[in-house]
Amino acid sequence: MKNLIGDLLDRLGESGVRLGESMALHTTFRIGGNADVFAKPCSIDDLVFVLSACKAAVVPCFVLGNGSNLLVRDGGIRGVTVSMMDMTQITLEGNKIRAQGGVLLSTLSKFALKHGLSGLEFAEGIPGSVGGGVVMNAGAYGGEVADVFSHGVFIDKQNQVIQMDNPAMAFSYRKSAAQSGGLVVAEAVFELTAADTAEIAATMADFQAQRTSKQPLDKPSAGSTFKRPPGKFAGKLIMDAGLRGYAIGGAQVSEKHCGFVVNKGGATAADVLALMEHVIQTVKSKTGITLEPEVKIVGE
Repeated sequence: MKNLIGDLLDRLGESGVRLGESMALHTTFRIGGNADVFAKPCSIDDLVFVLSACKAAVVPCFVLGNGSNLLVRDGGIRGVTVSMMDMTQITLEGNKIRAQGGVLLSTLSKFALKHGLSGLEFAEGIPGSVGGGVVMNAGAYGGEVADVFSHGVFIDKQNQVIQMDNPAMAFSYRKSAAQSGGLVVAEAVFELTAADTAEIAATMADFQAQRTSKQPLDKPSAGSTFKRPPGKFAGKLIMDAGLRGYAIGGAQVSEKHCGFVVNKGGATAADVLALMEHVIQTVKSKTGITLEPEVKIVGE
């Protein structure tokens, strides 16, 4: 590990490598133990170097986006955590936008608005990154990444740089071939449609107003905590089970939207996991339906 850290420092510099970095600083839940090594590549070449160096040193690595759908356990993450959030290049190519994996979806949608391009309005309030959005086919209000994704540049499990187009991604509800294949999204290209800027802005404002009125945006969370069961809504099942506002430690079922577990202050990952288990068991006992976590859980 010492040699690996030296190699990473040589490549990324002191600003690009941190030791014992708190993951609470890098998740929207504001929860999580420390990452042994936290590396921040700025380019595709740097990203390939970091992933290849970890593989050669037989050190585990975890690729991190904006941490918006993530719960890091209190023991932290062993090995190297590779943050995509310094990979933020974004360019216009006619009616297409090319964005690196660390670009925030909200930044992407505002860039599209600025250039009078429609198709990314749904992404305005989604807190994730381009990489995470492509991997999980992020969507809201009738739109999703699959609708506008043209092609992308990915790093595969052998750390080879590959390209994939929309059909090859096999997009489905919150799933993609990038997710099932363990691919890292280095860059994505989105094909959009020219439209009136005022109309785009109005649609984005409407979506954001709906989010603000319905979701607990005033408290740290990882978004929707549970997947939507077929034909049902997780939030309603949790509410009907009498769990609105139920808390364990600093973790609480949101009083505003029961589909969200929020950090009401000082929550640990253990608090969140205990609350999630209580919700799962309570809903199952009352309805026979087993809720599945939508939030990704990592670390020790």
